[in-house]
Amino acid sequence: MLVMVAHAAPAAASATTAAVSPAPTFSPLYRQIKSLILQRLESGEWRPGEAIPSETELAQRFNVSQGTVRKAIDEMAAENLLTRRQGKGTFVATHEDPRAFFRFLRLVPIAGGVEPARSIPIECWRAKAGPEAARMLALQVSDPITIVRRVLHFSGKPVVVDEIYLPGEIFGNLTLEMLRDFQGSVYSLFETEFGVRMIRAEERLRAVPADRMSAELLNVREGTPLLSVERVSFTYGDKPVEWRRGLYSTAEHFYLNELG
Repeated sequence: MLVMVAHAAPAAASATTAAVSPAPTFSPLYRQIKSLILQRLESGEWRPGEAIPSETELAQRFNVSQGTVRKAIDEMAAENLLTRRQGKGTFVATHEDPRAFFRFLRLVPIAGGVEPARSIPIECWRAKAGPEAARMLALQVSDPITIVRRVLHFSGKPVVVDEIYLPGEIFGNLTLEMLRDFQGSVYSLFETEFGVRMIRAEERLRAVPADRMSAELLNVREGTPLLSVERVSFTYGDKPVEWRRGLYSTAEHFYLNELG
């Protein structure tokens, strides 16, 4: 970013200091179009799984070239916001797509292959946000939150214990019955029933010993090393809508992260 700085007057003149005024940040035209498309996604004009208008239609709507629109869409597709389908058009990405599952759960069996996970919800309750939950979810202390506890099974064995914190203003109607009855991932449930799509996530990993509760749920000995995965997930507008603390048993699995 360029910054314009006024030079000080000569010593004989007044010693008034000029203010520093940053110049406006330049944004390429395709990024401006990307921002406009994101606004449409956030407003719900185009829902997850639905086709967006063609590049030609969007170019006419925004009064830009088709190449500018294509560049914006290419970047959004690379960020998993949109999905191109050969011969069919461009669609809003959805958590219903099986490929989206691995984006947010990078657990792979040591023996190789891909295993579907079975989510077993245990508890769902209302609470007031403490300092940490408020900070992670950009809430005020004592704001309402919804907390979910569940176990993920792979090949019939418990592997992950999740404790999920959600803003009560959005997820106040979430129930244990809803979690148990829904056929699909929890992110698909959030998208389908609450209109919230997870766009990206930040994670922190460290090793911790299993406490009594996690040892019982994961069928391991107390003190067994577990992988702690703490995640904050964001929706459109970079708004945090989920804080999750997971404990992973890595006796038969490892965490895979592809770089580059």
